[in-house]
Amino acid sequence: MTFKALAAGAAVFAVTVTAGAGAFAQAAKPTAAAPTISHGPALANVCILNRDQVLGASSVGKSIDTRLQQINSQVEAELKTEATAINTEAQSLDTQRATLDPNAFEKRQADLQVRANAFERKRQQRAAEMQDTQQKALGRFEQEMAPAITQVYQSKQCSLLLERAAVVLANPAMDVTPQVITALNARIQTFTFDRERRDTPAAAAGK
Repeated sequence: MTFKALAAGAAVFAVTVTAGAGAFAQAAKPTAAAPTISHGPALANVCILNRDQVLGASSVGKSIDTRLQQINSQVEAELKTEATAINTEAQSLDTQRATLDPNAFEKRQADLQVRANAFERKRQQRAAEMQDTQQKALGRFEQEMAPAITQVYQSKQCSLLLERAAVVLANPAMDVTPQVITALNARIQTFTFDRERRDTPAAAAGK
């Protein structure tokens, strides 16, 4: 039996969760500048909003991404420490296999497998918790952005507000994203949040 996969498992977790946070940041960044295009006249009272750009350029959006990366780093460190300890024990057991009593070896091997299984469950739980954390943070962001959108919608006298993701091309004069970012920055700069937990009540009480 070998436990070489444990370290790889921790690495996969790190890549997966970091990719989640990276995707959050990547999606939030403004899209690359499009080539010069001649547009027709802007449609009166039709406005366009790039929500991803608001997420990436607003102060609160940046703070959310920073905090998610901090939490992710804490989780990675926790799992790396545990995976290293289990791998070290596995390597030690391998070197003692020839000298240990077979029954003693099998007992230690079984105990180590229990630890490895528990680690894998924790790894999966932490990944789910990170997803929960990101979704909750984004939900709060949407709540804070909604009044800013309404404010700009009314001040610009929009009759129709379109999502930029649903529009192929449009006259930039119809884009109210910068105004929404300004309004959101005036409303909120940051908010605090911690990692969501999926511990059972009994397990949480024991910690």
